[in-house]
Amino acid sequence: MGLEAGLQVWGGDPDLRLVKMAESYLRQAEARLKNAEEARLEKNYPYAVRLSQECVELSLKAVLKAVGIEYPKIHDVSDVLVDVKSRFPAWFQEETGFLSESSKILVKKREPSLYGGEEAFLSPEDIISQGDAEDAVARAQKTFNLCIRLLEELQTHLECSTDKNTKKTSDLKKKERSKQL
Repeated sequence: MGLEAGLQVWGGDPDLRLVKMAESYLRQAEARLKNAEEARLEKNYPYAVRLSQECVELSLKAVLKAVGIEYPKIHDVSDVLVDVKSRFPAWFQEETGFLSESSKILVKKREPSLYGGEEAFLSPEDIISQGDAEDAVARAQKTFNLCIRLLEELQTHLECSTDKNTKKTSDLKKKERSKQL
């Protein structure tokens, strides 16, 4: 089915408002990714994990939104992504396993990164390690990069479609004018 089919959900006329929302989500994801890397460097590993999870969540929701998929208002949308992967280009479909796995892993670490293990009187720092933070930031970086690439392809496709429609309209107007003469 691919990216073009994903754009056909609106009868062939993609809603640019959804693309703008996706762009906004990715700007938010990028800010979280930057802060996650800073937190990791400052050895604030739980915060790096939490921000990485938020980056992945926003990135995945951005690409789903961009192709018109309504997703549940939950942190892990990986099941939806897998269910609709045919709406994406082949290269992105090949990455859905990684994207799904990353979302699931980071959502499981979200609560401990915030609260620790309260029942066992463990702080977030007692539970989340440097390795956890490094893995989380790496997953967030790859996820963000894949989603940015997809959105850039979508924007290029939309620009080409808009240019074609503008040319068709211009050609029709020229024909109408020549008939009048």
